[in-house]
Amino acid sequence: MALTTTYSDNSTTLKKTNMQSAMISNRYILGIVAFSVSFGISLVPNWDFNQALITGIITILATYTAALFIDKRRSNYEMLILSSHRKRIKEMEGLKLRIVKEINQIEEHRNLLYAESNKLEKQILDCRNQRNILHRDLGTFAGQKKQLETESINLTAEIATLEQNQAELHHAFSQLTTEKRRLELNCNASRSEIMQLQNQISDLQQQKQELDNNVSLLGRLKPQLEEKMYELRIEVQELETETNQQKQLLVSTTTERENLAENLNYLEIKITEKQSELQQIEAQVSLLQGERDLLQSQVWELLQQTETLNQEVLPEDGNEDTNDLFPFAELIDSLDSRATSEILPEEWNNFLEVLPKHEIQVLKAIVEQDNPKVIIKKIAEANITMPNLLIDSLNEHANDTIGELIIEPNLEIPQVYQEHIVNARKMLAIHEDLIARQASSN
Repeated sequence: MALTTTYSDNSTTLKKTNMQSAMISNRYILGIVAFSVSFGISLVPNWDFNQALITGIITILATYTAALFIDKRRSNYEMLILSSHRKRIKEMEGLKLRIVKEINQIEEHRNLLYAESNKLEKQILDCRNQRNILHRDLGTFAGQKKQLETESINLTAEIATLEQNQAELHHAFSQLTTEKRRLELNCNASRSEIMQLQNQISDLQQQKQELDNNVSLLGRLKPQLEEKMYELRIEVQELETETNQQKQLLVSTTTERENLAENLNYLEIKITEKQSELQQIEAQVSLLQGERDLLQSQVWELLQQTETLNQEVLPEDGNEDTNDLFPFAELIDSLDSRATSEILPEEWNNFLEVLPKHEIQVLKAIVEQDNPKVIIKKIAEANITMPNLLIDSLNEHANDTIGELIIEPNLEIPQVYQEHIVNARKMLAIHEDLIARQASSN
């Protein structure tokens, strides 16, 4: 600014010096012409040189006074015009500084918004990772729950079999006790008979021998029965220990089931909290998008103001590019490209990068045309292939990047699924914007 003011002052001084030299020469010529004319006119009728000389001097003085008066008025008028122009230049420079300051503030605000949007994207990715980890943990807990349920079912079946075995053992034990009682009764009867036989020894020696044989047999059977009783008692004790162990296992499984239920409730609470956080983040993202739209409108208003200012400042040079002074077009294009890339999901951006040009043309024909068979056939003939193969390759690329098919393959007229048609249109719009920008840059 200082250089421009000094340059303008120097140019004005040079102009003034040139004007003064020209005015002096003009005044000298004007004085000579006035003196010669007045001298000639006064000399012709009377031929008096003194009178003609006096009239010439008087006319010279009159012309110089008139010229000085006119020059003074002209200089005052020029000074007024110069002061008005200087004021106008100062006002325009102040307005230019204010516009530059506002542009810098808008750029700083845009950088802050970009940083905040990056932070929000990182937070969303972290929440998605945590949600995937929770889903994996829930899957593992569900598998463990199923395993515990199968183990509990097996344990209940084993307990039922053990109870049946225990009932059978009780039944056998009762049978053995009845046999023991019967044998004891037999022993008592035999003892009574022995007493009777001892009283009748003299009469019945043969019966005594038979009774002695029976007693010896009973004596042999008694230890065997006692051993069987001891073995049965040991088996009953072992069954009781096994039943106690199974009861303890049942108690532990019930406690583990309760712990799993508590963990599942805790995980569900965490999932609800994360969902609420995601909703808050989405609300913040929507607010940021609103602020971005406001910034774009403000930038457009500033562009219009700058265009009007450039038209006022440079009225003579109509071919000068206003974008050289205020380069907002690139900033708006970057904002628009960022907005479209934020609206389209990441997997659809990858899908756009993977697709070749002829497959993008096929997808565009399917989305925009009611009967795209003719266009698809022309594209297939140009690429030496068949329409069905083009649609199959499109679905393969979509399955590799998005994880789903986007075109219904079994219809006569190919159509995009309703849940994917919005993202497909956005992707085609982004592709057309990229082609337009490349064409404009070229």
